[in-house]
Amino acid sequence: MPGYRDIPTSRWDPDAPTDLDEAEAFLRLFHDENDDAENLRARLAAVRAEIAATGTYTHTREELTFGARVAWRNSSRCIGRLYWRSLRLLDRRDVHTADGIYSSVVDHLCSATNNGNIRPTITVFPPARPGQPYARIWNEQLIRYAGHRQSDGHVVGDPRYVDFTAAVSAMGWIGKGTAFDILPLVIDTPAEGPRLFDLPEHAVSEVHLSHPEHPWFADLDLRWHVVPAISHMRLTIGGIHYPCAPFNGWYLGAEIGARNLADLDRYNMLHVVADKLGLDTSTDATLWRDRAMVELNIAVLHSFTTAGVRISDHHTEAHLFCTHIEREERLGRSVPADWTWIVPPLSGSATPVFHRYYHEADLRPNFYLDPEARALALGAAAEPAGRCPVTGASAQPTESM
Repeated sequence: MPGYRDIPTSRWDPDAPTDLDEAEAFLRLFHDENDDAENLRARLAAVRAEIAATGTYTHTREELTFGARVAWRNSSRCIGRLYWRSLRLLDRRDVHTADGIYSSVVDHLCSATNNGNIRPTITVFPPARPGQPYARIWNEQLIRYAGHRQSDGHVVGDPRYVDFTAAVSAMGWIGKGTAFDILPLVIDTPAEGPRLFDLPEHAVSEVHLSHPEHPWFADLDLRWHVVPAISHMRLTIGGIHYPCAPFNGWYLGAEIGARNLADLDRYNMLHVVADKLGLDTSTDATLWRDRAMVELNIAVLHSFTTAGVRISDHHTEAHLFCTHIEREERLGRSVPADWTWIVPPLSGSATPVFHRYYHEADLRPNFYLDPEARALALGAAAEPAGRCPVTGASAQPTESM
């Protein structure tokens, strides 16, 4: 099915008018699931007329809220969809300037952080109109750490963002050179082109990591930010495309402890932790990587919980995802899921999501990662907003809600 494994979804054509069939399908879905919705026949007639006159139409706030929530419900790579109804919408479709987008993003982060009780939030900026340039945020996530390549080839920070760090440095950004420098936002608008914005300290909450049993762990000086806000995916609702719609949930501990801090091409901390634990790393047969990864994940969960920051463990979320499937099936709705993403990267077979098959389908509304957006997020050069020449990159986000 499109959107799964190595089969790409159909490429979005920003010049094409809104698909009337997709608009009507969404409006029927909206009316089917909302008893207080206005008359369907009248709404369909109005939308048909607006598309005929302008090539697109405008969502009501209620339609936009519902569409964003259902896009989360349909996100096949997210294990946390039980909470899809809780997604908060910040409607910023009237914001067109880079300064306005930046201010709204800061508001989003502060509101979503919520003193540690992380709230699922999406901020929706103006949609793309057929044949017109549109605003976008280059960054993969609103908060990410720079990767500083040294003269000897060593990277200080996150190797994933070496090229992006080089790109923003060429634009004038000057980092501190530490392992956890917050990258600036690149906000690209049709009128202003790409501009850099540093996030203020009050908008970026971080947790310093420690371990409940090993005091030396704190000396590793590891940390991670608390809000995983994806900012380069396109929200599609009823044939309307929102290329600038950052959204967040809260972290699954394994995303940090088994991927961001553990992957060889990320912070690669497993060997360091294993050495501190005194493990035999001379052979893979000692399972030193597995043991180090468990302790790293214990540290993440312990540190976030101690700091009063919302986080989930993979066992709990796996059980809750099964609950979500049961609820949706009772309502007559299928739950699309990509097994390769739903199964956690730690102790997968010890969770109930491992031992089953899933329905694979590209349902809409949904979120999509375009090749151009992925290329920009990884440091490729770009032309003005909405017209990046880079194509062919695979579309796969690093984290889910």
